[in-house]
Amino acid sequence: NTVDFVPNFDETLQEPTVLPTILPNLMVNGSSGIAVGMATNIPPHNLGEVIDGLVALIDNPDASIEQLMQYVKGPDFPTGAIIYGTEELSSVYQTGRGKLLLRAKANIETVKGGKEHIVVTEIPYQVNKSNLLEKIAEQVQAKRIEGITDLRDESDRDGLRIVIELKRDAQPEVVLNQLYKHTQMQITFGVIMLALVDGQPRVLNLRQMLQHFIDFRHEVVVRRTKFDLDKAEKRAHILEGLKIALDNIDEIIELIKKSRNPQTAKSNLMRRFKLSEIQAQAILDMRLQRLTGLERKKIEEEYLETIKFIAYLRSVLESHPLRMQLIKDELIALKEKYDDDRRTEIITDVEEFKLEDLIAEEDMVITISHNGFIKRFPVSGYRRQMRGGKGCIGAVTEENDFVEHLFVASTHEYMLFFTNLGRCYGVKVYEIPQAGRASKGRAIVNFLKLSRGESIKAFVKVREFDDQHFLVMATERGLIKKTNLIAFSNPRRNGINAINIREGDNLIEVKLTDGNHELILGTWEGKALRFHESDVRDMGRNAAGVKGITLSPKDKVIGMVTVERGATLLVVTENGFGKRCRMEEYRTIHRGGKGIIAIRTTEQTGHLIAMKGVFDDDDLMIVTTNGQIIRQNVKGIRIMGRNARGVRLIRLNKGDRIADIARVVKEQE
Repeated sequence: NTVDFVPNFDETLQEPTVLPTILPNLMVNGSSGIAVGMATNIPPHNLGEVIDGLVALIDNPDASIEQLMQYVKGPDFPTGAIIYGTEELSSVYQTGRGKLLLRAKANIETVKGGKEHIVVTEIPYQVNKSNLLEKIAEQVQAKRIEGITDLRDESDRDGLRIVIELKRDAQPEVVLNQLYKHTQMQITFGVIMLALVDGQPRVLNLRQMLQHFIDFRHEVVVRRTKFDLDKAEKRAHILEGLKIALDNIDEIIELIKKSRNPQTAKSNLMRRFKLSEIQAQAILDMRLQRLTGLERKKIEEEYLETIKFIAYLRSVLESHPLRMQLIKDELIALKEKYDDDRRTEIITDVEEFKLEDLIAEEDMVITISHNGFIKRFPVSGYRRQMRGGKGCIGAVTEENDFVEHLFVASTHEYMLFFTNLGRCYGVKVYEIPQAGRASKGRAIVNFLKLSRGESIKAFVKVREFDDQHFLVMATERGLIKKTNLIAFSNPRRNGINAINIREGDNLIEVKLTDGNHELILGTWEGKALRFHESDVRDMGRNAAGVKGITLSPKDKVIGMVTVERGATLLVVTENGFGKRCRMEEYRTIHRGGKGIIAIRTTEQTGHLIAMKGVFDDDDLMIVTTNGQIIRQNVKGIRIMGRNARGVRLIRLNKGDRIADIARVVKEQE
């Protein structure tokens, strides 16, 4: 009688509308289903936590949802895994709706030989393991996930274990992020805590869910207690009759013997001892063995226990606190018997994927052709050659096109592109289209929003934007400008102003400094001027700059180098000659001077085309106008005096010339 009963489907039997459970089943086991116009998806929870929350709400009926969440920390899925984001959990429990980010639990293990494996030990709730394995294989074949060599299922009776073998050069964290992004190793679990309350569908928050269960348990306890009380009172009534019979056993036996039939005996007993019909029938049904002294004592003890039990049941019905305590005690006993540890880990912050989390960090050679084609290709794709080598095909260019710029940067760095018109365009390196080594790449006008007549002249790679660094810019006509890096902290593909370029001038070089560098300007006629950047004040992005070097009418600035301790100055001419000079050979003077000789240029060497600050461990990449690229060690290039013409760095085909050079540091190989 603790719950209501209704007819079953064919009305031949009665069935309960709900089971009178002590277990908070709806929250512990969860529920999901779809009906007409509504759906429910209640996640499973930890039994111990739910009981702790119920007890806390019984002790403090005014407890807030935030207070209850100290006990009910979040769903606890049987498959474990990880829930990310307590803010979303709070929203779910406040409103009864929301989305939870579930992620598989995986570890990176190093095995014999130094190779690394990703080992998955827990997967999100309701994710099928076989389907997950198939999905991973599909994504690997489609090349959405790279770096995986093998996939196997090592699950057994001790638990789940999926082993993902990686290539030796793969970055495990990147592969793992790709698995989370492209497979069901990460899912979104939609929560709708919809339940029937008094026959009506309602979306419940955490407090309402717990309170309705407490109310249900209270009703069950009251109805159960009333049922037990009624049963106990009936039993006490019978025991009272049996006691009367035992106290008058001889007279009762005589009375029964004289009665003509059982009905007469019952009537005589009721009349003589003022018994009820039930009591009289119980006496008549009593077996003779109950007349022994031991049985008599048992009846008396049972009667006293029943009277005490009746008193207790009445006190329960009369006292609300006592009923609440009874509910608590039953819940605590259930927890002590069945509680287990939480399986699903909850992590506070949601790890939102940035695109670069899915991309391995590696160094790229980036090339820009004269006709405006851009691409990137891994540095590792170029093998090192000796000085004077012929090079390898680095880009297939169209007729009258050649590679004009070449530089090296990490996929996770920002690239700031500076144009001849003084504009700055910013992108991540991984956004630059990757192409085969022999491919011409993609038209830069389709990648950056350049205006008519605008071309890339300089570039800077930046990891982070701060106010402790500066961009120093040089123009073809010898102007210098310094601007704080923080002014470029919001780079855009459609560009921002970097410097005000005067008519007839062009921006040709930009360097990243810390405010304490010395710089060297190099000119087409082979001159160089060394000055300290403190000679140039910090200016806004729209300023034009100040004079850096005095040029002859036919001369122009071709490059700018920052002076670094231990570095040498590498200069290269258009006909493939080059040399290194010690930085000390260039004395520091104030900006605005005419400069001194950097290399003796002749008809054979051609004019100075490029200059770089390099170290012995660096490699040099040289690109020609016909698309030839050679990579050689800097140490193989002789250190000479300023007046020397240098040595041949690359054998050029007829009509070919040097377009650009790039420094590749050892750590980037």
